[in-house]
Amino acid sequence: MTDAFMLRRETQIAAPPANVFAYLTDPQKILSWIGMEANTEAQPGGLYLVKGIGQSDNTARGRFREVVPVHRLAYSFGWDDNEEVPPGSSLIEIDLIDRDGGTLLRMTHSGLPSAAQCENHDKGWAHYLGRLTVAAAGRDPGPDPRRSAKM
Repeated sequence: MTDAFMLRRETQIAAPPANVFAYLTDPQKILSWIGMEANTEAQPGGLYLVKGIGQSDNTARGRFREVVPVHRLAYSFGWDDNEEVPPGSSLIEIDLIDRDGGTLLRMTHSGLPSAAQCENHDKGWAHYLGRLTVAAAGRDPGPDPRRSAKM
């Protein structure tokens, strides 16, 4: 994987790292902020699968590479039926840092194939990390406007 096209995001979440970790790994908690169906096996080699993302009902698929409970996740990532970013073709790394009574989430998404894909994924991450920030803090982010725009 090349690092030529990568993105980085940080967000402060008003919840302890254990809460945030659960919202990144527990399928029921994942569904509170992204997707319509989730299946995760949070262990190295385990499945990462989230269906029904955004207007196109995309399916994200990959495998966990690193799982350090409440501190770090790394998993391969890509989209079913997408030749540019197929399942497992990119890498997401998330560090959870206990800071200021909450959690600083640092995310890197590397291995993207182009500047256009980097920009598309950056917009998606901005949207969904915003929803995660609300959900992990114990609030309801409401219906996903990216999904309701489809209706």
